[in-house]
Amino acid sequence: MNIQNKRSVIVFPLILSLVLIVGIIIGVRLSNSGIGDRLLIYPRTDKVSTILNMIEDSYVDTISRERLEEKAISSILKNLDPHSVYIPADEVQAMNDPLEGNFSGIGIIFNNLNDTVIVVSTVPNGPSAKAGIKAGDRLVKVNDSIVAGKNIHIDAVVKRLKGKKGTLVSVAVKRPGTRQLLQFKIQRGMIPIYSIDASYMIAPSIGYVKINKFAKTTHDEFVSAAKKLHKQGMKKIIVDLRGNGGGLLETAIDIADEFLDNHKLIVYTQGRSRSRTDAYSTPGGECLKDSVVVLIDEYTASASEIFAGAIQDNDRGWIVGRRSFGKGLVQEQSPLPGGAAFRLTIARYYTPSGRCIQKSYKNGKEEYFGEVHNRAIHGELEDADSIKLNLHQHYKTRGGREVYGGGGIMPDFFIPVDTSAYTRYYYYLYEKGLVSQFAFRYADNNRFTLSKLKTYKEMQNYVRKDDILDKMVKYAEAHGVKKNNRDLKISSSVLQTQLEAYVVRNFFDDAGFYPVLNIADNTLREAVAICDKGKVAYTHYLKKSAKSKSNQTPLLD
Repeated sequence: MNIQNKRSVIVFPLILSLVLIVGIIIGVRLSNSGIGDRLLIYPRTDKVSTILNMIEDSYVDTISRERLEEKAISSILKNLDPHSVYIPADEVQAMNDPLEGNFSGIGIIFNNLNDTVIVVSTVPNGPSAKAGIKAGDRLVKVNDSIVAGKNIHIDAVVKRLKGKKGTLVSVAVKRPGTRQLLQFKIQRGMIPIYSIDASYMIAPSIGYVKINKFAKTTHDEFVSAAKKLHKQGMKKIIVDLRGNGGGLLETAIDIADEFLDNHKLIVYTQGRSRSRTDAYSTPGGECLKDSVVVLIDEYTASASEIFAGAIQDNDRGWIVGRRSFGKGLVQEQSPLPGGAAFRLTIARYYTPSGRCIQKSYKNGKEEYFGEVHNRAIHGELEDADSIKLNLHQHYKTRGGREVYGGGGIMPDFFIPVDTSAYTRYYYYLYEKGLVSQFAFRYADNNRFTLSKLKTYKEMQNYVRKDDILDKMVKYAEAHGVKKNNRDLKISSSVLQTQLEAYVVRNFFDDAGFYPVLNIADNTLREAVAICDKGKVAYTHYLKKSAKSKSNQTPLLD
C-alpha cells in the first residue's frame, strides 16, 4: 500500500465522522426549535402538496385535507377560464345525466304546491306508471321520510327518489277521493331525458323542432322527429336553439351533418397541445332538401353555436334572432380519486370560415357571465345597431358574405326581444310565480274533467271558454297583486296564451305546451314568414327595420 492510499484510509473516516457529528448537532438544534421533524418529513415536492402537508400536520385547528384539496383545485381552475371547473363527487352524476340522456329514478314529473309534492304525470311505461302511481297523487312519504308539509326543498325530494337502477323505493301517496294513504314499492329504472321539447308542423310544409341540449341521444331523437315531420309534408324546417346552452360537440356535428351534403366542413378544433382536427359532413342526410331557419338568442351557446355556425358559414340557411352567447371553448372531463372529476378547456373550436366566436373572459368569471345582462342594459336586445363586435375579426362564408368572430354568432335576421306585453302588472305576476302557480292549481282542481279531453287543442279551447284569465286575476289579488286595468289590457293576450299553455302542459307535457305557447312568440312568427316567403319576407323585414338602418343581405331564395 502506497503513502497516498494510506492517507485516504485515514482521512475519509475522519471526514465522514465530522459530517455525522455536525449533522447530529444541527438536528438537535432544529428539533429544539420545533421544526426539525417537519424538515425531515417534508422532502422537496410541489408547493401545493408541501403546504397541505404542513397544514395537516401543524395547523392550530382540526381541518379536512380533502376539503382543502377541493378548494385548491377549484381555485386553480377558476384562474384559467370560465368553463374549466372542478366537480365534487356528489355532483358528478347530476352533471353527467343530462348529457347521457337518461338517469336512474322512478319516472314521475311533479310540482310543489303549498309544501305538497303533487305528481303531474308519470313517464309512459316507466317504473311509477307500472306500479300504479297516477297524476294528481300527493307524495306524503319516501321510504321513512315525510316529504309533505315540512317545507322540504324540491332537490331533497329528487335525491330521495333517485338511486341505482334495480333498487327499491317505498312511497306513500294521498290520492284525491281516498281516505287512507296508498303504499307503493317502486323498482327504480332508467328514465329518458329528452332533448327535443317539441316537434310539429307549425304551418303548411313548415316543420318546427325545439332542441334544449345536445346529449348522446339527441341525434337519434332529431332524426326520428324529422322523419315524422317529413311524412306530414315538411319541406322547410325551423330549428329552435333559443336557450340551448350546448352539450356534446359530437352530437352537434352529427345533427349538422343531416343538413349538409358530402365533405362540407362543419367545425374544427385546435389547442396549444392538440393539433387541428376537422369534422366534415358525410354523404346523405335526413334534411338535405329542406330549407332551414335556425333560431338563436343570447342564451344559445357552445354546441348550439357550432350547429348555427356550420349552417351559416356554409350558406345553408338563415340564422334568425339575436346574437348568441359566445362560447368557443372545448372541455374534456377527467375523473379524480374519490369519484370527483374536473373539466379542462383543451381547445377552441372554429366555424368553417375560420372564426372563433369565443367572447372575452379577461375581466373574470362574474363579468363574463354577466355580459348577457349588460347587453340588455345597453339596448342590444332591442336594436341591432347597438351590438358591439370586434370588426377586425371578419371572415367570409362559402358564398362570400361577411361574418364576425370574437363574440357569438350574429343572426342574418335580427329580431328584437318583444317587450310589448311587459307591464308592471305582468312583472309582479311573474316575480311571485303566480301565473304558473294558478295554472297548476286550476289543472289540479279540474283534473277529472280535463283528463277526458283527447287533444291539447280541445283543452286549450275549454280553458279559453272558462274565463281562466279572470280567475287568475282574482287569485293574484288574493296573493298580494292588485288588479291594474290599464296594464291588464296591454298584457291580457299574452297572459291568456301562457295560462292556456301551462294548463295544457299538466296533461300533454311539452308536446302540447309549446304549440300553444308559440302562438304568442313574435320571433317564431317572423321566422315562419322568412321560411315561408324567402326574399319577400326579407324585404318586409327591411321595411320594418328601417329605423335601425339594417344593411344585412339575404342568404337564400
